[in-house]
Amino acid sequence: MLRIITQQADVRAELQRICDRTHDEQVPNKEATVREVLQAVKRQGDKAVLHYTTEFDKQTLKPEELRVTGSEMDAAYQQVSKELMGAIRLACRQIEAFHRQRVPKSWVHFGDDEVVLGKRYTPVDRAGLYVPGGRAAYPSTVLMNAIPAHVAAVPRIVMVTPPGPGGAINPAVLVAAQEAGVQEIYRVGGAQAIAALAYGTETIPKVNVITGPGNIYVTLAKKLVYGTVGIDSLAGPSEVLVIADETANPVHVAADLLAQAEHDPMAAAILLTTDAALAKNVQVALERQLVDHPRRIDTEKAIAHYGLIIVVESLTAAAELSNEFAPEHLELEVKDPWALLPQIRHAGAIFLGYSTPEAVGDYLAGPNHTLPTSGAARYASALGVETFLKHSSIIQYSQTALENVASAIDVLATAEGLPSHADSVRRRIKLEE
Repeated sequence: MLRIITQQADVRAELQRICDRTHDEQVPNKEATVREVLQAVKRQGDKAVLHYTTEFDKQTLKPEELRVTGSEMDAAYQQVSKELMGAIRLACRQIEAFHRQRVPKSWVHFGDDEVVLGKRYTPVDRAGLYVPGGRAAYPSTVLMNAIPAHVAAVPRIVMVTPPGPGGAINPAVLVAAQEAGVQEIYRVGGAQAIAALAYGTETIPKVNVITGPGNIYVTLAKKLVYGTVGIDSLAGPSEVLVIADETANPVHVAADLLAQAEHDPMAAAILLTTDAALAKNVQVALERQLVDHPRRIDTEKAIAHYGLIIVVESLTAAAELSNEFAPEHLELEVKDPWALLPQIRHAGAIFLGYSTPEAVGDYLAGPNHTLPTSGAARYASALGVETFLKHSSIIQYSQTALENVASAIDVLATAEGLPSHADSVRRRIKLEE
């Protein structure tokens, strides 16, 4: 049963509990396991990757079976329906169109005395994309990670994903990868996949940045290899927070909460509403929609542990609680969402109005669905083209320009006790001794 809270004294404690749900007391033990996997792959390469694939995924592979072949890709296209193929290609177009608008431009400014300043953006050489398996197949995750890398013009895009029975990979995942510009796919998952991408093996190339969500072992592995490679974020369980007033449709709100809860037993689904009647109606509608739900067991667990309805006194109060929680996904199902929007400071993605369920953003609106979780929206943003780019400063001074600032540099360098810094300027100017 989805709980309803009306006592404001309990609200913040409950929201904090849900936000902290990934603070597992077993994390130190899991991190020790991940460290062992990382070191083994770093030392032994493919041998360790194959060992852990057998141990954790129960799939025994040979080194030559790690990489997905061209014939497998061809077979995947034959197994995907025309309707699914059309949906994947539509999503590709939408996502690419959005991310092309976000490509930063290199620039150069020519100032006085022939001072030239600028910024130059260049892609990483190799990007590694992690696509989870297990509970479901995620072609949408492939698109959301691969297309920004492709738009950023990354020369080599590599994907890893856990093997299923017989080493198989879902054909929709393979097709999505091909359509999104992935050049290499390897059937390996878990911490061993992150290790392979970070350090390289005989078969799997070392990359410069790793993106994509995964389970706690994948997340810990990304945390531990950060610095050796770049990462997008440390993704936690998914979450949605809905702000709704009396005009919202309770059946739709219930469906949106369930759409998040069905992801994972640790997914969070929260409703903040100004209307007590809507709260009760959503509770009833959700129970009805759970009947015969194909993923009922996991969905009920999420609702029971991390589902919540909070009745608040005003939309302003709802916005403030939302900002404290900083949700991954925020839906504004209110009469005037644009009026409420300025009060929202922290959210990964914001969905406005009655006809914008989160599923639109999950699949093909265009903005990325790889978003900050567990309160990270206070300081972090969605995955995007910039994740695969780095920028270099461009600086050029003329002799005149250098002479104009030489004394200031001399003073600063001397104050810092760095005489050679000052000398490197002094020796270039006309007053040099």
